[in-house]
Amino acid sequence: MRGETIAIGVALFWTLSALFFEHAGKRLGSVNLNLIRLLCAFVMLGLTLFFVNGSFFPVGADRATWIWMSLSGLVGFVIGDYFLFASYTLIQARFSQLIMTLAPPFAAVFGFFLLRERMTWIALLGMVLTLTGIALSIMKKQNGSTNHRLRIQLPMKGVLYALIGALGQGVGIVLSKQGMLAYEKVHTPIHSLYIPLAATQIRTIVGALLFGLIVLVKGGMPQFIKSFKDKKALGSVVTGSVFGPFLGVTLSLMAVQHANTAVASTIMATVPILILLPEYLILKRKVTWEQLLGAVISVSGVALFFL
Repeated sequence: MRGETIAIGVALFWTLSALFFEHAGKRLGSVNLNLIRLLCAFVMLGLTLFFVNGSFFPVGADRATWIWMSLSGLVGFVIGDYFLFASYTLIQARFSQLIMTLAPPFAAVFGFFLLRERMTWIALLGMVLTLTGIALSIMKKQNGSTNHRLRIQLPMKGVLYALIGALGQGVGIVLSKQGMLAYEKVHTPIHSLYIPLAATQIRTIVGALLFGLIVLVKGGMPQFIKSFKDKKALGSVVTGSVFGPFLGVTLSLMAVQHANTAVASTIMATVPILILLPEYLILKRKVTWEQLLGAVISVSGVALFFL
């Protein structure tokens, strides 16, 4: 039960991370939030790498590893996370996290083309279930409509941003896997956790550099520096970074190490369900039975990917 218990902790941490980043994003903006978050993650991951392998920076990575992980950082961290955190401010973290359950289907489709990974009929059924759950949560009948037409009850811009976030995360995961496969060919670490942690650190370095470039090009450096004066927002970013990129990522690796991958992954995918409780009790936001049922169906669809 050790791995399963850790997986529950990961789901809770990722839930808290989403809520803290939603709060910070509304005050700082998506670009500043992402840059500060990645700088925090860089330091935290570097310290972990130092204790694991004695080096703050990734070692032994060749050109192919850096290319694949850089692409993963661009697609996953820069494009994916930029639009994900921007969607938090438009449609709230609970709906963004629900739409993010599309990341595994996106990863499955892209993995089929890039890695030649097989697509089973169960995976296809999982895609259908996930889409059904999302539709149930975000759509409702038009008021006064006689033909029972449905419409999306959320801002389309926010839904589109969350979809791009899910696509970025799904494709980014596949690119990361390709990068780790390349890494394993040229480097044999002392600890089994080293390759995933070092690969994540490479993604973090690339993501931070690219977001820093965006800030410079847009002339946003004065605003970025000013962000550090907002103590509440900065506290939310740091706390979210501890729960998300640091503890969340590290413990997720431990969860799959000590438990069945399918079971651990399914437990960790329950964020769209878990996030409804603090949304209702703490933030006092209305949660309908359609939203709860939709989240359960979507997570069930994700679970089918690991059968």
